[in-house]
Amino acid sequence: MKNITKNQMDFFKLYDKFLKDTLQGKRLQKNGKKVRNSSVEAYSWLRKALWDFSTIKNFPLHVPIVTKMKKREILSEKKYWEFFYKNFTNYLYTDLNCFDNYVGSCIKRLRTFFNYLLKNKNLNVGSFHQNFYTFNEEIEIITLLPEQLNFLIYNKEFEMKLPEHLQKTKDVFVFGCTVALRYSDIFRLNPNNIEKNNGKAYLIVQSKKTNTHTRILLPDYALDIIQKYSKRKNYIFQPISKAQFNKNIKLLLEYANWTGYKIKTRTKKGIPVPIYKNEKNKEHYRFCDLITSHTMRRTAITTMLCLGMPENLVRKISGHSANSKEFYRYVELSQKFIDTETEKIYEQLKSKTLVF
Repeated sequence: MKNITKNQMDFFKLYDKFLKDTLQGKRLQKNGKKVRNSSVEAYSWLRKALWDFSTIKNFPLHVPIVTKMKKREILSEKKYWEFFYKNFTNYLYTDLNCFDNYVGSCIKRLRTFFNYLLKNKNLNVGSFHQNFYTFNEEIEIITLLPEQLNFLIYNKEFEMKLPEHLQKTKDVFVFGCTVALRYSDIFRLNPNNIEKNNGKAYLIVQSKKTNTHTRILLPDYALDIIQKYSKRKNYIFQPISKAQFNKNIKLLLEYANWTGYKIKTRTKKGIPVPIYKNEKNKEHYRFCDLITSHTMRRTAITTMLCLGMPENLVRKISGHSANSKEFYRYVELSQKFIDTETEKIYEQLKSKTLVF
């Protein structure tokens, strides 16, 4: 490794201080709240990726202090960080097979680290990190159609054909596709989360991830599901690992014969790359293969929007902010569904000719 010069500081010592301050709550979010543990874990993974990159590629890392640097030295630092960005992102894309979203999140966290040095530690590290650009990747949102959700809710013949463990999975999945909660919140529900008022039942919960309070009226079928498991003293639904739950969901939808092939793509540097279920045989994923626990929340939100619930009310239930980019994607998806249904009406209108 190259020795640190008088105008440079040890990169990993400063990064470890950044991690420690973040973990201990000395570095806060812009809203004053403590950084979530999941974000700290992501910063820790970035440190490992940077260390591995530096070691494997023999690319020593340092933090520049530009206060006393001459113009020639500043230009040299500029080239160094341009070279670093190119090589580090290539390492993520090629060696680790990452895609734009993940590479982008790594670069954003790295920029956050340098901003911490500038603002929290008053170190003049320059503005080289501001040239670290990212590609935007919009991953296709996979949801159930309202007709498919209706099938899972009301088709008792299908339900009776399912083995017991998949009947339980269907109940949880249907419930999740109704109330727009995250997987972690659904399996934390207990009888105290149910409130009955004037003959109606409401689900009241505070999100573990965002601390958002949700209060939603429960339809009869959702209440029936809760009552089915009401004998449980602690949690309404029996805990299950997310990995196993996801396997069960895929199998559930395979039982429903929702097995049509879907072409899945991700992007690297803005270029779409096909992703196969079986890379060797170039076998595409089936619809059921792409369904996960997060599909529940996505389906609930798009169903509400597709069936005409105003956006502000859906956001109140889902906990999204008014300017949420993620929520706007749900709006776009629901608009496509509405457009398709509207076009069907217009096609029917063509056949309504006046007969004399």
